Amino acid sequence: MQNQRPDRIRKLLADLVAFDTVSDRSNLPLIDYIERYLASLGVSGQRIVDDTGQKSSLWVTIGPQDKAGLVLSGHTDVVPVAGQDWTHNPFELVERDGKLYGRGTTDMKGFVAVCLAMVPEMVEVNLKTPIHLAISYDEEVGCVGVRPMLREVARKSVKPLGCFVGEPTRMQVIIGHKGKHGVRATFRGLARHSSIAPDGVNAIEYAADLITEIRRRAALLVVDAERDSLYDVPHSTLLTSIVRGGAALNIVPDQCVVDFECRGIGITESREVTDAIVAWAKAEVEPKMRARYPDCGIDFEEILDYPALDTAADAPIVTLAKQFAGRNDHAKVAFGTEASLFTSMADVPSVVVGPGGIAQAHTPDEFVEMSQLEACGDFVARLIAHCAK
Repeated sequence: MQNQRPDRIRKLLADLVAFDTVSDRSNLPLIDYIERYLASLGVSGQRIVDDTGQKSSLWVTIGPQDKAGLVLSGHTDVVPVAGQDWTHNPFELVERDGKLYGRGTTDMKGFVAVCLAMVPEMVEVNLKTPIHLAISYDEEVGCVGVRPMLREVARKSVKPLGCFVGEPTRMQVIIGHKGKHGVRATFRGLARHSSIAPDGVNAIEYAADLITEIRRRAALLVVDAERDSLYDVPHSTLLTSIVRGGAALNIVPDQCVVDFECRGIGITESREVTDAIVAWAKAEVEPKMRARYPDCGIDFEEILDYPALDTAADAPIVTLAKQFAGRNDHAKVAFGTEASLFTSMADVPSVVVGPGGIAQAHTPDEFVEMSQLEACGDFVARLIAHCAK
């Protein structure tokens, strides 16, 4: 069966890539496919469907249902391909020089394909410790789909022992990642003809005050914030990312929308930083707008939130991950994953370890090396052997 593993991985990855699961589309056809595949092996799962009925996660247990197990977790959605210069159909798997090209090959259908390819080996042995597959949706738009699934997991009578989230790390064990909190500020001004600009309230100019303050605080984080040398950027970061406003050159703009984010190394630091900025704007900017015209002001809304991951280097789940990966190093990464939500929402110790590199994720001609998928297969094979003891 091991000799057939690479072909199974290729076939499954080709099938998964063929589903256009960009986050604004339904993933149900892909979930249907996975369920049919699992059913052919005598395995079933639990769907957790969203409120629209168009998206679903899938929780699968292979082995004893009444014992604590280990989780392999991956998401089914991918980022858009619009505007990218692909050399072939992004939803068709192409193999060239040991690399498998297609949207999601690295992030992260490659990992899902490996996990599914290993199910026959999971079924063949008599697992003493169960292996769970946690397959989610809408990770790319804020780790949305995993949350209802984790609420179900948290209610189960037996909690998993730990979780391996297969985001691309080149099979290095990742014990921490930054958290992220994103905020949208909508400035409500007063439109006037630009010839009488002083009679209006310029939403863009007041938004500029906020943007300047964000930049000032971002510079302070570089020199004053807590540092962690395991990160490539060893401190929290803050930036304005999107600004939209104005209608015409001769109109005082009555609206400006500013999106900004903090990626924090502390568990709650991201929100603490953005909350402080919101408080500053309400105290320093909004009163000046209302003094000009009482209906003016700023509306704030949260647009994204996930906590940081900070798993202890000597935690049992880290030791297991290193054993299965066949390496003894660990690191932290700036990008976020669902691992922190497994920890914070379901109290399941988690690490990130998966095939491919983050540099290939979200790019045109995204690819994963076959050697990385095979290394991931070896990881899961060692997990199976461990759970069979």
